[in-house]
Formats: sequence, C-alpha cells, structure tokens
Amino acid sequence: MKIALVDSGLGLLAAAAAVRRMRPDADLVLSCDPDGMPWGLRTVQDVGERALRCALAAAERGPDVLIVACNTASVHALAAVRAALEPALPVVGTVPAIKPAAAGGGAVAIWATPATTCSAYQRGLIAEFGGGAEITEVPCPGLAEAVQAGDSAAVDAAVAAAAALTPMGVRALVLGCTHYELLTDRIAAAVPGAALFCSADAVAAQALRRIGAAPGPADAVSAGTGGLEVLLSGRAAGLPAVASVYAEGAALAVTPATA
Repeated sequence: MKIALVDSGLGLLAAAAAVRRMRPDADLVLSCDPDGMPWGLRTVQDVGERALRCALAAAERGPDVLIVACNTASVHALAAVRAALEPALPVVGTVPAIKPAAAGGGAVAIWATPATTCSAYQRGLIAEFGGGAEITEVPCPGLAEAVQAGDSAAVDAAVAAAAALTPMGVRALVLGCTHYELLTDRIAAAVPGAALFCSADAVAAQALRRIGAAPGPADAVSAGTGGLEVLLSGRAAGLPAVASVYAEGAALAVTPATA
C-alpha cells in the first residue's frame, strides 16, 4: 500500500504521521513545494498550478490514494487535482474541523492563515457547520512560515500574537492550517482550557477508507515500517532537516527510503 501526500511544505507531516500510526506498513510519498512556499500568499491560479504539479509528481510514484494535506490547496486546487487524477487515483482533501468543534456550542476560535481567515470558503464552512457556536476567526500572520523555517522564536511570537486575538474562555480551538498541527503543545499552552481540533487523523482515516484499508497497527499487513519517498518541487530528495524539529518529522526521519 502506498499513500501520497501533497502540501506547500511541512504541513503534510501531521497527516503523514497519522497515516503512519494507523498503518505502519504503508509506503509514503511526500510531495511539497519549497520553491513556492508559502502558497497562502500566492494568487488562486498560482496555488492551483503548483498544487497540481505536486500532485502529478506524486501520482507518478503509483500511490493508491493521494491526500491534499493543505487547507489552502484544498480550497483552491482540490477540484483541479481531482479532475486530473480521479477516478484512477482517489483524492482526499483537508477541511478544518469546524463541525466537531462547534457541535458542543459555546465559544469557538479558528486559527488560520490571513488568506483563509474571513475567506468565502471559511465563512461558508462556518455557516454550514457552525450551528449555535459563537465563532471567532483569528488570522495568524507568519505562523506557517515560522513553522516551515523551524524558527522557534518566530513561532512563539506568532502563537502569542494569535492567542492575544483569541477571546478569553474559548471552549474549542480549530487549527485551520496543517502547519499549526505541528505545534499542538505550544498552542494548547497559549490558550489554556481550549480543546484543540485538528484534521490529520480524520484525513488519514478517510484516505484509508477510500481504498478499503483497515486502520490500526493491529491490522497492518507488515509488522515493520513502510518506506518513505520525498519530492521537493518535483525533485527526488531526502526529508528536509528542519522536519526533525517536530516530533512528527523526527519519527519519519528514521523511515527507510524507497526508490
């Protein structure tokens, strides 16, 4: 079994780690775009073209399913990626976990990139799934970029700035950018008492469902760990060193490479 993931950068590590937990035997293909990162600052057309190129590069490696592990790309490029690859290759997008976060009502915050915050896409999700929750959209300028660079001081500053914009006493906090899911401990500490809602586990589970694969290490075909292949803007490469700054990347860094 081979599962491919596409993102602008390190945001795909969270979903990749979730897949690895559920199916340690799966081979992974990570296709990201360091040449064009961050996608959130680019035009819709440019994001679409870059995401599609990453997806096509990953598809050449023969995966069974492809995950668009990026909120920005899921907004602007998912339809194009699906049009190019389905039905031969199932494609799974990433949606912020607004529905489960809002299910309990009360005060909910959504942290996202400035481009996604207040976008028609996010407003549509809030209208559809927000229910009776009191939802505050919080822009997080520079946070994804700081994560990508592995810049701890910049991460702390961006998290603190977002926390200052987050209403006191929020019950739930939706992480609306996959890069942020690498920072759950720091964000939880900055917004005490808020339950964090991420998308990685749900996306990984959906990808397995699309190909009829049972989740859970107990159901793994092999007791060993699947291989790892990395594509950086279409070029075969190793996992970037900065990935090891995060627990998810450090775990993948010890994975044997596949040709």
